[in-house]
Amino acid sequence: MNNICPKCGLKLELCVCESLAKETQIVTVRTVKRRFGKVITLVGGIDNKAVNLKELAKKLKEKLACGGTVKDHIIELQGSHVQQAKQELIRLGFDSVSIRTA
Repeated sequence: MNNICPKCGLKLELCVCESLAKETQIVTVRTVKRRFGKVITLVGGIDNKAVNLKELAKKLKEKLACGGTVKDHIIELQGSHVQQAKQELIRLGFDSVSIRTA
C-alpha cells in the first residue's frame, strides 16, 4: 500500500516528483558576514516540501568539508563556498542556481 507516491499516484520506483521539483526551483547561493567577521554561505529558495533540506545540507557539508545547519528553510554553511556549492547543487539536479554575493 505504501508503494504509491501521494503526489503523482505512480509507483515509487517510477515517481519523478523530486527530480521535477529540483528542475523548476530557482536556488540562490550567497555569502553573508556574521559576527566577528565570520563568513557564511546561505543556500535558499529550495522548497522544503519537495526536497528534504536536512538530507541536502548533509550532502553539501560532506562534499564541502564544512559545518552547517538548516534554519528557516535556508541551508547555512560555514565558510565561503559559493562556487563549490553551486557546482554541487547542479550535480545534484538543481538546474537554476543563481549566485549573489553580499
